[in-house]
Amino acid sequence: MKLKFLLPLLFLSLFCKAQTRYIDDLFQPKKAIEKVYATKDGEQLKLYVYEPKNDSAKKRPIIIFMHGGGFGVGSPHNPAEVKFAKECAKKGYVAVQIGYRLTRKGKGFDCDYSAEGKRETFKKAAEDYLDAVKYMIQHHEEFNIDPNQIIAGGSSAGAEAVLHAVYQQNLLFEDASAYENIKFSGLFSLAGAMLDVRYLNEENATPAVFFHGTADNLVPYATAPHHYCDKNAPGYLILDGSKTITERLKQLETSYMLYTFKEAKHEISSIPFDYLDQVFPYFKEVFLEKKHIQSEVTIE
Repeated sequence: MKLKFLLPLLFLSLFCKAQTRYIDDLFQPKKAIEKVYATKDGEQLKLYVYEPKNDSAKKRPIIIFMHGGGFGVGSPHNPAEVKFAKECAKKGYVAVQIGYRLTRKGKGFDCDYSAEGKRETFKKAAEDYLDAVKYMIQHHEEFNIDPNQIIAGGSSAGAEAVLHAVYQQNLLFEDASAYENIKFSGLFSLAGAMLDVRYLNEENATPAVFFHGTADNLVPYATAPHHYCDKNAPGYLILDGSKTITERLKQLETSYMLYTFKEAKHEISSIPFDYLDQVFPYFKEVFLEKKHIQSEVTIE
């Protein structure tokens, strides 16, 4: 009798698992589509669009991601970035990896580079990011995009650019009217920081997911100098990192999820593939369905 009772449960369990896999892998990514979204300083800036195959939806959510590399190296063709875009497409998102002006190529972005130069670097990268978003909104019908469901994302330098694009427009731009119609549903930041958390307010507060190591030696986890430069160094610049930003979001009663990695350094800027099973449901429930969830996870 026990065997007869258990066998149906076993088959039901296997069926459910099979169904779950089918749902997770319902879509496959199409080949990336290359588009020029702007020309600046004589350089064509390109983005790469990954769409889900066999998806009849007319308004898909979109994730627009900016790679890292100290504003001097890196590419939207990095294997991890491409893999992440394809994972997003499998979930039914339109995923975009963007190229941008690598203004510090061959020059470095450490303590020898002036604080004012760093601010200008953040501004140009944020501008490039917003121009890429604006391009995708203008072409939303071509890619069946819902312009009201835009998720911003970035890693390391890319995360710094995205954080400034979402939260710091009033600080960086004398006139941000060109971007006033861009509304972000959520933000995905991997080891990023920004200039001044005080410019994060009720008007621009956007739900976000953060990954950061407490011992990050380049981008501060809380509030500290960029690259931990000495105060007498040209590149001494205080930044607010993930912990400080989430404290501000908590004050503003805005949803956030913070993954804190104890004693981890800047390697946490890598795409967290091992945690995407937790990240994607948060995107869906909070960014797209507007549920209110504040969550903090500490990884020892």
